[in-house]
Amino acid sequence: MSYMKTLAKALATTALISSASAAMSADIAVIGGSNDDAFWNIIKKGIDDATPGVVANGGSVNYLRLVNYDNFAPDVVQLIRTAISMEVDGLVIPNWVPEAEDPAIKDAIAAGIKVILMNAGGADKATELGAINYVGSDEYVAGLAGGEYFGKGGQKNVLCINTLPGASNTEARCKGVIDGVTTAGGKGAQLPLPTTSFGDATAVAEAIKAELLKDESIDGVITISAGDADSAAIAVDQAGKAGKTLLGSFDMNQAGLDRIKGGTQAFAIDQQPYLQSFLAVSLLASHIDFGTDLPVFPVLTGPGIVDASNIDATLAGVAKGAR
Repeated sequence: MSYMKTLAKALATTALISSASAAMSADIAVIGGSNDDAFWNIIKKGIDDATPGVVANGGSVNYLRLVNYDNFAPDVVQLIRTAISMEVDGLVIPNWVPEAEDPAIKDAIAAGIKVILMNAGGADKATELGAINYVGSDEYVAGLAGGEYFGKGGQKNVLCINTLPGASNTEARCKGVIDGVTTAGGKGAQLPLPTTSFGDATAVAEAIKAELLKDESIDGVITISAGDADSAAIAVDQAGKAGKTLLGSFDMNQAGLDRIKGGTQAFAIDQQPYLQSFLAVSLLASHIDFGTDLPVFPVLTGPGIVDASNIDATLAGVAKGAR
């Protein structure tokens, strides 16, 4: 039985058990990225679509978002502490910075809060912490897929732009890219930029352009976010490398999809953020309300590659606000 068939069967079983049980009204907190990070607005849609089912059983969902990424790890920990103080029943949390977050997540679990790791952390970390599941992509595998894509395209020197260095998911992404392109016979490197540069299109573009001008052999660039890819596209153009440097990104936005459609960006690696939050909230609420368990661990929503071969189908999903 395929992974998706197993997941579908498990979700159907959850629904049947849920309909035959009395609700316990789960109050859930979801911790996410900043308001100006478009990726986390797609996460919000998944939360919004899952919330009516939680509310129908007497529960609630609160989305706690970072203001920005300037004080990243301490601010995430503070949001976890806020969720604990709210005495929620369940917590959906990305495990971005384990060394900072792990003690607070353990405190949440010790307080009786059920936890699902979402988006960052992975299955091993979920098991280590005592979370009930991980919902998201395997970031290293996603990076490998990107590196292999570059390798198949003939790129020999790929630069991975990391505007959130130190975060476990972005580090795994870049490591995967580097390993993937190296296995294909090329080489790769990471360009770590200060976290304050995240969302600063000009700063990111200038940093990438400087690297391209410094090393003429760079023929592939990939960014850890869709917004950074917008900056990378500008940098590639300003450095005179258009048509010579293949551009890719993790995640996607409308501008990136337009570039793929127009041929100025090769691909985007999709982790389906809508599914991450929709499934994480729904599964956690069902577990708390009805005692259901999902026999799929972890629940992987990616990676998938969006390129010229499937861009039209992807754009149809974007039109509905879920991609």
